[in-house]
Amino acid sequence: MRRTVFNEDHEAFRKTLRAFIEAEVVPVYGEWLAAGQVPREFYRRLGELGVFGIEVPEEYGGAGEHSFKFQAVISEECARAGVTFGGSSVHVALCLPYLLAYGTEEQKKRWLPGVASGETMLAIAMTEPGTGSDLAGMKTTARLAADGTHYVLNGAKTFITGGVHADRVIVCARTAPPTAEDRRAGISLFVVDTKSDGYTVGRKLDKIGLKASDTAELSFSDVKVPVEDLLGEEGKGFSYLGQNLPQERLGIAVGAYAQAAAAVRFAQAYVQDRTVFGQSVASFQNTKFELAACQAEVDAAQAVVDRALEAHDRRELTAADAASAKLFCTEVASRVIDRCLQLHGGYGYMNEYPIARLYADSRVNRIYGGTSEVMKSIIAKSMGL
Repeated sequence: MRRTVFNEDHEAFRKTLRAFIEAEVVPVYGEWLAAGQVPREFYRRLGELGVFGIEVPEEYGGAGEHSFKFQAVISEECARAGVTFGGSSVHVALCLPYLLAYGTEEQKKRWLPGVASGETMLAIAMTEPGTGSDLAGMKTTARLAADGTHYVLNGAKTFITGGVHADRVIVCARTAPPTAEDRRAGISLFVVDTKSDGYTVGRKLDKIGLKASDTAELSFSDVKVPVEDLLGEEGKGFSYLGQNLPQERLGIAVGAYAQAAAAVRFAQAYVQDRTVFGQSVASFQNTKFELAACQAEVDAAQAVVDRALEAHDRRELTAADAASAKLFCTEVASRVIDRCLQLHGGYGYMNEYPIARLYADSRVNRIYGGTSEVMKSIIAKSMGL
């Protein structure tokens, strides 16, 4: 069926992005995988291309678009080529919305031009070593100094995507202890300068997938954060986090659908080229049936994603809608990618083949942004269960 979710502007952007990926990313992607991160200069290149400024208002150096569909195009084109842009998806899809929604005019003038150009890379630090999905259990603290000019930040965070290259990190910290009535109370957000004294980037974590994305541990030892870098109101951080989660989960759903679609494309090309017993692998009935079943699942995931994208652009995507889309699309991607890898035989287990990287990269989809179990809880609650 003809897709109607994208307009001419989206497709023109897709054409430009596809050519850019083929010319400037695919030839060097192996080097990025070996290094465990993309070169810092690459982010400036994305800034020049306009990728980071799509949703930044024009007065701060961006294009002022309000549609998440451009981010969907990026996810689809990266998956199609079997590459990623490192931790940059967090920069624009996760972090930028917080600055747009809760930043003061002074903060926007100070930060957004660099965000659009790639000079100021963002990351967000929520997860702690002992908390996982239980964000209300975070221990990192930010204490207001006696003179009221700054907060003193102490604690540690882990699994921070983009944590190595980041210039500013949105850090979630407790400015007050939880109350007996509300464990989520007392959490605030700070946009922390990574050059601050006492700010330390720890281990770059060794993941099974997403090898080109820098993921790090962070620690804070008496880091002075100016009061001007408090984002939004003190104590309202948890509610802020909740308001952006639907978009985050939509982004994961889109990425999972795109990975599944790419897996079918890779498998189809492989089985048409590979011969066994004197005939192409594609000629066997089992191959046809497997790929047909995978394509049907991809079609269903595309319908879910497109409906969610339209709802998000209308500002109608609910937490339960996003959870449902994430749950369905990530489970589809898991099944489809596994079956497409099987069609590659032994070569599917080799990292030189994009299907192998997809297999490893996609596993985290059912964990980050809220586990599949958390998604089920959200959906069940919306059903009155």
